[in-house]
Amino acid sequence: MEKLYYSIAEVSKMLEINASNLRFWEKEFKQLKPRRNDKGTRFYTRDDINLVKQIMFLVNNQNLTLEGARQKLGQKKDHVAKQQELIERLRKIRTELRGISKALG
Repeated sequence: MEKLYYSIAEVSKMLEINASNLRFWEKEFKQLKPRRNDKGTRFYTRDDINLVKQIMFLVNNQNLTLEGARQKLGQKKDHVAKQQELIERLRKIRTELRGISKALG
C-alpha cells in the first residue's frame, strides 16, 4: 500500500535531491506547497513529488533556468508531465536493453 504523505527526507532520498533544494524550490514555485503540521514539518503528497520530478526534468534535462521552468509549468503542465513520463519510460527501457545485451554478450 502506498503512503499518503512523505517526509522531506524520504522525498530527498527517493529523488536523489538535497532537502535544501526542495525547500528552495518551494519558494520559487508557487505550485509546490507541501502540507505542514503545527511544528512546520513538511509532508509531501504523490502530486507534490510528481511536481518536483517535473521541475527536475525541466531544469536538468531541458536545461531551463528556474524562470524558464516556472513559465513552462504555468503554460503547459500536462505537456511537461507527459514529456517527463516519456523520458522516464525510455530510460527504463534503455536500462533493460543494456541488461539484455550484457546477458547475451
